[in-house]
Amino acid sequence: MIDVQDLSVSFGSGASAKQVVKGVSFSVTKGETLGIVGESGCGKSTVLRSLAGLDRHWTGTINLDGTDVDKDRTREQMLLTQMVFQDPYGSIHPRHRISRVLAEPIRAMDRGKGWDKVAAALEQVGLPAAFADRFPHQLSGGQRQRVAIARALMLEPEIILLDEPTSALDVSVQAEVLNLLADLKEARQLTYVLVSHDLSVIAHMCDRVLVMKSGVFVDELTKEDLYEGRTHHDYSRMLFEASAL
Repeated sequence: MIDVQDLSVSFGSGASAKQVVKGVSFSVTKGETLGIVGESGCGKSTVLRSLAGLDRHWTGTINLDGTDVDKDRTREQMLLTQMVFQDPYGSIHPRHRISRVLAEPIRAMDRGKGWDKVAAALEQVGLPAAFADRFPHQLSGGQRQRVAIARALMLEPEIILLDEPTSALDVSVQAEVLNLLADLKEARQLTYVLVSHDLSVIAHMCDRVLVMKSGVFVDELTKEDLYEGRTHHDYSRMLFEASAL
């Protein structure tokens, strides 16, 4: 579903240019959940934003579901992926009712009005249809993130990009959101790329993990490696030891 070759991302120009992703390559098979883990600022969210089409500073090749995508995406290319952001408070328009939040992707892509799909979208993420008339401030953080997940599914993409989807939530609701994502993946045969600094989230969700440091991948871990605490690089071992403290 995803094949990335020699992806580099730089910001700025000339002497002030800063390369934050340095020629990384990876692939994700259909139905797989790939995790990308690393400390803040290592470039993992930049990789995700490049996949989503939100960042146009990249070079290399990005192929999604057999299609090479451009820096300036066509409408068809934009339909391939959707993204769930870290902050459920900042990623939803505060003055729009939930019905408009969910209908907007369909309207923006000229695929209808979208209003008739709102109730079903809410119910599939465990929220009552009556929430369509509410504003974001009337929902809890966990409920807002469920709305954000529902919005990402409105255009029926096969690839969902998850940028720290539970880090802004209370611990008590993190597991609920992760279980929802797992159920949706199975029901819809979705492919996930999950960025997180939380190794417990990574271990719960991911089939395979890439460890990122300073813009490059330094290790690749299987689910068995995660459960057994087995690493192949000093930096990965440091992450595991810090997580266990």
